Amino acid sequence: MKKFNKYENKFNIIGSRIKDIRKEEKITQEDLCARMQVLGYQINRSDISKIENCNKFIADFEVLGFSRALNRSILDLYEDIKDKKD
Repeated sequence: MKKFNKYENKFNIIGSRIKDIRKEEKITQEDLCARMQVLGYQINRSDISKIENCNKFIADFEVLGFSRALNRSILDLYEDIKDKKD
């Protein structure tokens, strides 16, 4: 079984941003899933829900896919993420 590290008890840090952009663009999870599949990514609507809730790891190539599917730069997906200083 794969083991992934977590950051602040999350499997990814951009899922909520993906959700925000998707909603801004009035794209459903099903539509985003279809866009990702057209681009060649094996992902289903349930995976997108888990990603948006930060409960699923995202590989770097999937970040690229989401940026293409949402027609945004990769940096847009990381917008508003602040480094925490402990």
